[in-house]
Amino acid sequence: MNSPVATGKRGRSRTEFRRDADLMAVTSFVVGLVGLLVFNLVLGPCALALGAVALARGTGRRFRACLGLALGCADLVLFVAFAGAQGTPSWHMGG
Repeated sequence: MNSPVATGKRGRSRTEFRRDADLMAVTSFVVGLVGLLVFNLVLGPCALALGAVALARGTGRRFRACLGLALGCADLVLFVAFAGAQGTPSWHMGG
């Protein structure tokens, strides 16, 4: 017997959409954090996109999604700063 749960597109419940949004918020945070160390140019925009979509879908982890957005921005700023300082379109640590 079906339970009276409100469903959205494709028969998914609101809790499933919320769980997906929460997962996106956490993923945005983790990707942004990792992006501070490696693949800034790739992981920064990914963190921005995931955080924005998580907020748009009404995540319960708004702070985590906002941290993901901030870290995604920091990834790109870090890339621009290091690439500009080294005068190349990429950067590396070390000699």
